[in-house]
Amino acid sequence: MLFIAYAAITVATIAANAGMAVADFAKARFVLANSAEVGVPASWVPYLGALKAAGAAGLLLGLLGVPHIGIAAAAGLVLFFVGAVAVHVRTQVFHNLAFPGGYLALAVASLVLAAAH
Repeated sequence: MLFIAYAAITVATIAANAGMAVADFAKARFVLANSAEVGVPASWVPYLGALKAAGAAGLLLGLLGVPHIGIAAAAGLVLFFVGAVAVHVRTQVFHNLAFPGGYLALAVASLVLAAAH
């Protein structure tokens, strides 16, 4: 039962981060608007996308049998999204705080379940 929860949450976290990485790489309009609103330069967006893609890839490796990589990837995503939430709070951009908060919740759940598994 634990593995099913671990797999389901981790797959959701992979999909969410891979999808956002694609949006970052494509410099989607909503991504650029959000980054500008919180004071993140547009030039950083591809690098942030690369971090999300690396996290998703690491989680996938964890699911495929390299647990230490999966745990490290989940921990990296937790730190990434703690930073994203902090930037939103620092800049007082609260209207879309649920997005980095949701990604943070997925990353935390993935980390907890990966460590428990």
